[in-house]
Amino acid sequence: MKTVAVAGVGMSKFGRFPGKDYRDLGYEAVTRALGDADIRWKDIGAIFCANAHAGLGVGHNIAAQIGKTGIPIVNVENACSGGASAFRLCYQSIAAGLYDICLAIGVEITPRGLLNDTSWPEYERDMGFNVQPANYALEIQKHMETYGSTVEQFAMVTVKNRRNGVFNPYAGFQKEVSLQEVLNSRMIATPMRLLMCCATGDGAAAIILSNTARLKAKSRKVIVAASVLTSQTYGNKKGAGSVRIQNPDRTEIAAQQAYEMAGCGPQDMDVVEVYDTMSSAELTSAEKLGLCEKGTYGPLLEKGTFDLGGRLPVNTSGGLMSRRHPLSATGLAQIAEIVWQLRQEAKSRQVPNARIGMAHCMGAPGNCAITILKKDG
Repeated sequence: MKTVAVAGVGMSKFGRFPGKDYRDLGYEAVTRALGDADIRWKDIGAIFCANAHAGLGVGHNIAAQIGKTGIPIVNVENACSGGASAFRLCYQSIAAGLYDICLAIGVEITPRGLLNDTSWPEYERDMGFNVQPANYALEIQKHMETYGSTVEQFAMVTVKNRRNGVFNPYAGFQKEVSLQEVLNSRMIATPMRLLMCCATGDGAAAIILSNTARLKAKSRKVIVAASVLTSQTYGNKKGAGSVRIQNPDRTEIAAQQAYEMAGCGPQDMDVVEVYDTMSSAELTSAEKLGLCEKGTYGPLLEKGTFDLGGRLPVNTSGGLMSRRHPLSATGLAQIAEIVWQLRQEAKSRQVPNARIGMAHCMGAPGNCAITILKKDG
C-alpha cells in the first residue's frame, strides 16, 4: 500500500446563496484546492463527488466547468457522510496504486426545513420516525437517565462551537450565543431546543489526495493515517435501539478500526472534529470515540477541557453548529479543518503544536466515517 497525503484543500463559504447553484459552489471549492495543492487540473487522475439532492451527474457537471479530460468520475450518495466517503474512495484508489492524484468533492444545495430522510421505510416516515431532532432527543434522554447528563451541558456544546465559529471565515454563523439564549430558544423535541440543532445550508468542499512521490509542498505534508467507513449494527437504530441486543455502535466500531489502522489511540489526538448535527450528538459521539469515559463529557465540558486552549479542543471550526450542514460537504469540511490545524494554518483558532487529528462524521441510514491525519516532518 502506498502512503497517501493531502495535497490541497478548498472550500466555499457555507450559508444560503439563492443566486448560486451547486456548479458555482463546486467550482469555487475545487479551484481553491487546486491552488492550495499547486497541482494542474490535467494531473487529476480520478474524481469522486458526493451529493444527495442535485440529481444525476453532479461531479461531471462541476468538472465540466474546468475542463473535460476523459478521467473517471464517480458520483457518491452516502447522505451526510458522503464527502468523507468520497475522500475514502480517493484514499483507497491512491493507496492501491490505481492513481497518483485524486479529487474528492462534496457539494450541496439543501432544501429548507427538516431533512427528508428517505432511508426510512415509508410507513415509518408516516409515523414520524425520520424526524432527526426527535431521534436524537430519544437518544439523549436515555443518556440523561443513565449518566445524569443535563440540558445545560448540551447547551454548552452550542455555546462552545458558536464561539469557535467566530474565527472560521467559511462558517455560516459567526456570532456567539449565550447559554441563556440557547436554553430560551424554541423547543423542538424535548430536551432539544432550536439552538441545539444545526441549520442546513449550501456549500462545497474539495480535497486533493496524492501519493507522496507526487506531492509538491512537502513541508506541509499531512499523511492519511486512517480512513474507515462503517454502518450501523442490528439493535442500534437511532431512537429505536433494542434494550435486549447490545451490539457495538457504528462509531465505536469505526473508532476501533481507525485507531488500529493509524497505530494510535484517542489519548494521542491533539484536535478532533466531532459530528454535531445536534449538540447532544457531540457529547454522545465523543464518548463513543473514547475521548473520555462514558458519562463524563458533560462535566469535562464544564471544566473547559474541549475548548480552544483546553486539553483536547473539539470542533475548532465551530462544527455544524457554526458552519451549517450542507450534507455531502460536511465530512470534507471537517477533514479540511484538521488539515489546516496540522499545517498550523488555522490562525485565530489554531491549536498549538497539533500533529495528530481526527474527523468523525455520520450519515443516514447508519454510516460512520472516521479519518485520522498526521503531520509528517
